[in-house]
Amino acid sequence: MLAPYAPGDWVKNPLEPDWGPGQVQSAIGARVTVNFLHAGKQLINTDQVPLTPIEAPEEDE
Repeated sequence: MLAPYAPGDWVKNPLEPDWGPGQVQSAIGARVTVNFLHAGKQLINTDQVPLTPIEAPEEDE
């Protein structure tokens, strides 16, 4: 069975919308480390917080 999140995936935390988009850094079981645009690196327990997969955000040029 594949893990639901992999490094490089983009997600958002529906409980903390002000954090903005985040890129998954690592995922081991339910422990997912995400680097969020406005909140920095956060360790998320996905048994408690269901992250929502999103498309990669557009880069500002």
